[in-house]
Amino acid sequence: MTERATDRFDDWLRARVPARGLRPKAAAVLEVLLSQPRRASYGSAAELAQLAGVNVATVTRTAQALGFAGWPALQQELRARYMSSLSAGQVAAEHSGTGSPSARSLRRDLDSLALLNRRMDEEALLTIAEAVAAARRTVIVADGSYAAVGLALAHNAGLAGYDVRAVTSGDAELANTIAAIGERDVLIAISFWRLYESTVLAANVARARGARVFAVTDAASPALAEAAEQVVMVPAEGVAFFPSLTAGMAVAQALVTQLAAVDPARTSASIEAAEGMWSKFGLLHRRPSGG
Repeated sequence: MTERATDRFDDWLRARVPARGLRPKAAAVLEVLLSQPRRASYGSAAELAQLAGVNVATVTRTAQALGFAGWPALQQELRARYMSSLSAGQVAAEHSGTGSPSARSLRRDLDSLALLNRRMDEEALLTIAEAVAAARRTVIVADGSYAAVGLALAHNAGLAGYDVRAVTSGDAELANTIAAIGERDVLIAISFWRLYESTVLAANVARARGARVFAVTDAASPALAEAAEQVVMVPAEGVAFFPSLTAGMAVAQALVTQLAAVDPARTSASIEAAEGMWSKFGLLHRRPSGG
């Protein structure tokens, strides 16, 4: 890590230490996390325990003392933060290996989906879906490559009958949209690997203006987590120089599926109306041009 990235990592981890402090063995685990973030982000609980000179149960208790369900949840956050501290070239170097790059990418995505399935907080998705259903409108902020997740979520939520808009270009469009946000609105911030400052700013301004704010991300930065009512953690590590959006897309799909179940009659009416327009525009039962 660079010095600045290391400082941020240290600050984040130390801020999670409870006011009463940690017991000596747990403090030894914390020291390994601080001094060897790369090794900790890749290793097992048993390997970390050996480095710290403790048993595996102590690693689990330390993770819980730091506010996580256990070592796997803490490691996911550690790894996301470690990867975000690297340059694009360094990220690519981290993932260099043998075998087909495409096969390694597919395996990584399958692993991420399995991890997401084990740890997904269904109550969080229900809370977000109900908030969107009750809102006057919902704004999704998703910039850069993350825009794909935001656009898919906004498109399908709109088809389900809800006023949802994705802002993906930042700057003036984002400023104008956030200027109009209010107490009856919802903002969903989507960002992986490295947070855009504009996304964090939008989330905090929306919260200050009374909107309900939610985040979909791979590492809950304090700046974003403080503004968000719920943070949905998504594994987003790829095998190249960019994050994978596969798990993020899966969360968007799950969220829209949950949203459609909140008010089935509303969704059915919206789909019927859309299908009527599709028919007018020739989007249904399209015939081959030579037919």
